[in-house]
Amino acid sequence: MQLTVDTTWWTRYRNPNVNPDLSNFPLAPVIPGLMNGKFAAIPRTNDDLKNADHLKAIAFTAGFHFGTIEQGGTSVYPALAQRVTHPEVLRILLSIGPTEAMHFQTWHDKAGNILPVTDPFTGLTFPDLSTTTDELLQKNKIMPEPTPFLNVRFPRCSIVRPTQTLGAATAALNGFVKSNLFLGQSAAFFNYMQTLAAHADAARRGFGD
Repeated sequence: MQLTVDTTWWTRYRNPNVNPDLSNFPLAPVIPGLMNGKFAAIPRTNDDLKNADHLKAIAFTAGFHFGTIEQGGTSVYPALAQRVTHPEVLRILLSIGPTEAMHFQTWHDKAGNILPVTDPFTGLTFPDLSTTTDELLQKNKIMPEPTPFLNVRFPRCSIVRPTQTLGAATAALNGFVKSNLFLGQSAAFFNYMQTLAAHADAARRGFGD
């Protein structure tokens, strides 16, 4: 498995001024290199086990990938819950969504334990997050910082973000595709998934977006 991992969620949850629901302000990834190529997240051959720094980079890539996936789930369940019409579907979303947040919190915490290392084969570099003075990167800030919510005029509060419902399912699918998680799948698979996402986004609960 080789992935491109978007780690902007790290700074999104630390930045007190940016809510993606209200702003298109660009966020910096905590591990920029993970967005500049495809990197192994599991050892593929025994050769991947021979170099310690290479193996660490694989493990750290997997750790941030887990965090990326779980932060997406933390957002998409409450986003979709605002659209569903059947009580049982709502129950499913409200039951699974909180577990995604629990997983995210765990992986968010674990990802901060990476050690400084550079993969000798790919050049991918992981920093020492325990020594940074940049508040947007510090590993101990794992709770969502208060941010604008609903309206920039309102007091800031600590929230899951984003939770905008418009296009939420399609955005989630596009995130998976962009990460190369579905690399090698057939055109029929992508067509089917896009149809499912479109149907989910078309659901209406009786009020506006």
